[in-house]
Amino acid sequence: MDLAAVFILEILYSIAVLVLISAGLAVVFGMMRVINLAHGEFMMMGGYATIVAVKAGVNVYVAMLIVAPLAVGLIGLVVERLVIRFLYGRLVDTMLATWGLSLAFTGAAVMIFGNTTTGVSTPIEGFTLGAYQINGYNFFIIIVSILLLVASYIVLRGTRLGLVARGTMQSADMASALGYSPDRVYMTTFFVGSALAGLAGGVLAPLVGLVPTWGTLYIAKAFITVISGGASIVLGLLSSATVFGLVSQTFTFLSGPVIGEVALLVAAIVLLRLLPQGITGRFFKGRL
Repeated sequence: MDLAAVFILEILYSIAVLVLISAGLAVVFGMMRVINLAHGEFMMMGGYATIVAVKAGVNVYVAMLIVAPLAVGLIGLVVERLVIRFLYGRLVDTMLATWGLSLAFTGAAVMIFGNTTTGVSTPIEGFTLGAYQINGYNFFIIIVSILLLVASYIVLRGTRLGLVARGTMQSADMASALGYSPDRVYMTTFFVGSALAGLAGGVLAPLVGLVPTWGTLYIAKAFITVISGGASIVLGLLSSATVFGLVSQTFTFLSGPVIGEVALLVAAIVLLRLLPQGITGRFFKGRL
């Protein structure tokens, strides 16, 4: 019974991490069709923002949930104004530009923080479940991911801002004719996507040893999760994260973490072969 509970918790944690690291990319790529190859570096900057804030005396939860998203969101705003806004509709150029930005951000982090591993302590202690030790911070990540999904659905479905953003992505000319500025909508959307990447980096910072290249560990998983989910932002993200989290943790439990990572990649290949439009391209059509 204890083993089953631990297994379920690990699956939920794996799903939550995939949701967390992919949410910002789902907004930028899923809504704007901008392939941001610097997404991992935005996460990395969120982690460093958390560490710097905590060392400056800021409460760790404030650093993770407020300072990191705001800091990275503002950096994303500057990037969008100076670079991305000139490249909308130019897919290859956007990929090259964001790849260059990822190299620049990594180099800047090396110059500022060095190549040494740094981090902050986990603010929630672990506990024992039968013969097994559970990381209590995993529950916090699960809760944050659930709140993130719920908030995203409410904003996109039930607010004027979400409606305008969705309408602009579908037809910028129509939005402009109705008196809305597509330029401002794109700017705001990229800010939100960057802030979500910073949130992911901040929340995950207590679990890892942070180095300037840390973000590259997550970029492939984030893209796989978003693309496999399909057109629907919230349901697509949740469905693909659930599939991959279940597959990854099952094989990790049976054979080890390396096999679990391989199983995730194989599952993504099979899924995209069977459902080239993603899960929500076949199921849940028209849903958010």
